[in-house]
Amino acid sequence: MSTILPFPGHLATQFEPYLPFTTTDGFPSLTLTFATSLDSALSLGPGIQTQLSGPLTKAMTHYIRTFHSAILVGASTAISDDPGLNSRIEGAKRQPIPIVLDPNARWEITESSRVIQTAKQGKGRAPFILVSSNRWDDDIVVERKKMLQKYGGGYIGIAVDDSGRFKWETILSKLKEELGIESIMVEGGGNVINSILEDEENRRFVHNVIVTIAPTWLGKGGVVVSPERKSNVKGEYTPPRLKEVKWIPMDEDVVLCGKLYT
Repeated sequence: MSTILPFPGHLATQFEPYLPFTTTDGFPSLTLTFATSLDSALSLGPGIQTQLSGPLTKAMTHYIRTFHSAILVGASTAISDDPGLNSRIEGAKRQPIPIVLDPNARWEITESSRVIQTAKQGKGRAPFILVSSNRWDDDIVVERKKMLQKYGGGYIGIAVDDSGRFKWETILSKLKEELGIESIMVEGGGNVINSILEDEENRRFVHNVIVTIAPTWLGKGGVVVSPERKSNVKGEYTPPRLKEVKWIPMDEDVVLCGKLYT
């Protein structure tokens, strides 16, 4: 059974500078948030669910979720973790919309998936799944769409690039246009986070970064946050660096907060 999570008020106030705000560029505000080991790993390996956050930092994540219009994860995270994608914080006044990036319709979501069970119980919302417009009319997508629509969710078809990936500008504009989303908490997995950080054009959408660092090493072979180095038109590479940084100890974990916007 999912438990309600309390979060102390004296800690909550420390996150106020890193909560989402209304942007002026017409795109939703993005917050990157994830838990990592000391060697920058999110999990022991692809598809392996790995617990890193302690009880207090887990509650912090659920607290931050309540300030966002949506939570976004990739299909691999949805498949491996079967997440609820809701907020279980004590006194939560709103639930974010779950968004799953699944261009190839790999996630076999069913009535028994945890996110649907959570929506049925009124403890969260049904997801919207972004799929390649090339897969929009597939029989399996049409069938899953009917199920999702019963609970207020659905599929959204958007174009992919030559590599079969969504462009972040397209993702964000579509979510704002279709669902009125103003802020998104991007929670993983590694491919999703790296795709934002490796490209200067994508980093411009990120406003806040909140990272839980657990006191452990997962070793080689893990799924890591380590974006590719991409040079600009002049052949130069400028590493992304956080500004307005704050470190917040929470039991054995430490939380790093910062700003990434330019």
